[in-house]
Amino acid sequence: MAAEDEQPHYLGHRQRLRERLLASGAASLPDYELLEFLLFQAKPRGDVKPLAKRLIQRFGGFAGVLSADAESLKTVPEMGDASVAVLKAVQEAAQRLLKAEIRDQPVINSWEKVLNYCNTLGFAEVEEFHLLFLDRKNALIADELQQRGTIDQTPVYPREVVKRALAVGASSVIMVHNHPSGDPQPSRADIAMTQNVAKALATVGMTLHDHVIVARGRHINFKSLGLI
Repeated sequence: MAAEDEQPHYLGHRQRLRERLLASGAASLPDYELLEFLLFQAKPRGDVKPLAKRLIQRFGGFAGVLSADAESLKTVPEMGDASVAVLKAVQEAAQRLLKAEIRDQPVINSWEKVLNYCNTLGFAEVEEFHLLFLDRKNALIADELQQRGTIDQTPVYPREVVKRALAVGASSVIMVHNHPSGDPQPSRADIAMTQNVAKALATVGMTLHDHVIVARGRHINFKSLGLI
């Protein structure tokens, strides 16, 4: 009878982790335990600590796990659709929270928050090119993924940037793209492309406010480098 009454060890661990989170706040948990807590929602049974640690090792940290695309996450053993869905929902929630902090206010008054938002885009395993569209008061009105490329290249066409900026009624644009290599320094191609986009926008009375390159928690912006 005693054996039948015994609970699986992971249930006690989950309860203790929940109590620590409520008593001391989520910030008190190390990355793997916070990830464990998220995985609990998708896996009601079993010990998920080994899976949490594998994910962090595979993607280089908590932020890398949340930012990994669904197909990459599924390459990790024991990662099914439910677990992937939970992590992608948390990623989207974090991005929406950061976006809400910069929407409808001048970016020059919240540039640090803009960079925090941009940095959430810096963990993708292939290059992604985003456009942040600003109105006449330099407030964010839209953020869109324009192109998705390979591990080291994203094709960007100035006419497409201009076309989309006109469609959303923007007055200026911030370009953001990531370097999966982890090095945010701009290449010659990045510099040439930026100059071409700036010229194309100028022909229709728009401004390229800045170009930010993000790379796994690091970033540079062209304006600070004197490239715009």
